[in-house]
Amino acid sequence: MTIYEFHIQGHLDQHWSAWFEELTITYQEDYTVLRGPLADEAALHGVLIKIRDLALPLLALKREDLDVSRQS
Repeated sequence: MTIYEFHIQGHLDQHWSAWFEELTITYQEDYTVLRGPLADEAALHGVLIKIRDLALPLLALKREDLDVSRQS
């Protein structure tokens, strides 16, 4: 499973959580964090398109691969 974390400049209102249904919205001091699992690259590109369509400045994108075979 792959977890993605998007750092967006400013604070994204919670009413957008339905549009980013697979991601949780949390806030840091001056940016918003969208975080959650995405099934594949098509889902990743879908989120990036939503960010672009909202004209949100993307500050960072982090990827975390979880090795499910190592979990007991």
